[in-house]
Amino acid sequence: MKVVIVGDGKVGYTLTKSLSEEGHDLVVIDNNKRILLASQESLDVAVVDGNGASVEVQREAGVDTADLLIAATNGDETNLLCCMVAKKLGCKHTIARVRNPEYDQQIRFMRDELGLSMVINPEKAAALEIFRLLQFPSFLKRDSFARGNAELVELKLKDGNPLIGKPLQQFRTVADVNALVCAVERDNEIHIPKGDFTLHLGDKVTIAADAADLVKLIKNLKVYSPKAQRVMIVGGSRTAAYLAQRLIRNKIDLTIVEQDEKRCMDLSEALPQATVINGNGTDQRLLLSEGIASADAVVSLMGIDEENLLVSMFASYVGVPKSITKISRNEYNPIFESMGMDSIVSPKLLTANEIVRYVRAMEDTTGGSVLTLYKIVDGKAEALEFSVKGEAKFLNLPLYRLKLKKNVLIAAIIRARRVIIPSGADVMQKGDTVIVVTEADRAIRDLKDIFEGEV
Repeated sequence: MKVVIVGDGKVGYTLTKSLSEEGHDLVVIDNNKRILLASQESLDVAVVDGNGASVEVQREAGVDTADLLIAATNGDETNLLCCMVAKKLGCKHTIARVRNPEYDQQIRFMRDELGLSMVINPEKAAALEIFRLLQFPSFLKRDSFARGNAELVELKLKDGNPLIGKPLQQFRTVADVNALVCAVERDNEIHIPKGDFTLHLGDKVTIAADAADLVKLIKNLKVYSPKAQRVMIVGGSRTAAYLAQRLIRNKIDLTIVEQDEKRCMDLSEALPQATVINGNGTDQRLLLSEGIASADAVVSLMGIDEENLLVSMFASYVGVPKSITKISRNEYNPIFESMGMDSIVSPKLLTANEIVRYVRAMEDTTGGSVLTLYKIVDGKAEALEFSVKGEAKFLNLPLYRLKLKKNVLIAAIIRARRVIIPSGADVMQKGDTVIVVTEADRAIRDLKDIFEGEV
């Protein structure tokens, strides 16, 4: 497909990289020649230098024949104008990055009246991701499927975990829940494991489970931590504001530390239930005086990755049970993890995953397209949600009769809100939701793509 991306900043570059890996014909528009040249050389994409909202620039980029335009500049209004121009020129689909909370209530209007296919808000998506982690601090990552009925959760196996040294055939006996280990990261390598795979200390395991069983799962695996009741956010960004709103609605005791005085005043006015402190978030004496050591969780949301790392390391040092770190540069991810950082959240990657899912759905012609897509295990694997259509040839066939491609796993089948962790005797029926886990380089677009040969 032909995709035009307006804006080659952090979000735009991440989108370009993700869609380039999917094999699409990409054109990037930006008015910064240096950044464009870097993208052209590193990602092998076509570039156009100029204002992305200009009709002539869009024509030069071939927007009139494009399947999709994504506007990801730093200006919400510019992004909306880019999409309006693109629709007038004949672009089939448009996606706008809109970050201002004031526009939050106008999303439906934007879609209906401006013809937008999707509105993305990286900061709001990151806030939701962080909030979900604070509900279950035991998990490094949580992804929701089938309207919240099923979840994929990530755990690191530490000393004392009853799974260590056990083959996966024994997982259900040990965990005593309806769940399945569907991916394991060990020494930076991804494994889609079979029953004879033995778990080791330090493994990161991704588990598919019924959402209703999560508390039982972590209790049986001896990793239970209660929901965070006292949270400190360091950095008063947009993400912090979105997150604070959710935490306050859930009656969480909240402290926000922000260096900019005007931003502190704005946050205090918008969030009167929160304690807002004007100060340097990397000042350890300040953090101690404001009670970081007694917090249940610390969320680092400053604009500089290195500062977020320092705050999270200090939180861990003073005994905070849960730290969540926002990063902008994804190449830092393995460094952060090697330093023992708990949970890492990347607004850019969350946005890229959502758009990749949308693009794959656009390519589908059979109705079996991806409903939800998550990059898991640091992007080394994917978890995909499909809806089973009535004409599928594999309907009602026992799974043991269906040959899956290598390193592909059916993690769960959801039928009438009931989560089935499948065995070989289970079948897929019309209307089911199916969760598939596979290595990231497979780029599965349709449920039939998981099978060997014609199905």
